Parts: sequence; structure tokens; C-alpha cells
Amino acid sequence: MVQGYYGAVAKELRRLGFRYISNAKGSHEKWVNDAGVTLIVPRNLMVRLTANGILKDAGSELHL
Repeated sequence: MVQGYYGAVAKELRRLGFRYISNAKGSHEKWVNDAGVTLIVPRNLMVRLTANGILKDAGSELHL
């Protein structure tokens, strides 16, 4: 059973040069890359479409 998509998204963000910078509101995290692109990623990422949207915003071609 799938435990969520957070692990796969975090791994891909690191591969793309993003790094975790801080907690955001609730169970969300802020990730940023060297170009200054900031993404908000929920820790309880259970919806595949949300995960794919975050990856698209990060510039990834990976689809979960």
C-alpha cells in the first residue's frame, strides 16, 4: 500500500537542486533552489495529482 508521495517528491526535489529551508504552516515545508524558486510541500502528501503538480512546478519531467 502506498504510504504517500512525500518521499518520492523530496528525493526528486533534492536531485533537481532544491533544499529544505524551513517549516511552513501546519505540516508543510519550504524548499528552495539556487535560482530562488520556492516550493511549499505538504508532509502528508497523499494525492498523486498534487505530487505531480509540485514536480511540474519544480521543472521535473518525472510523473508519479
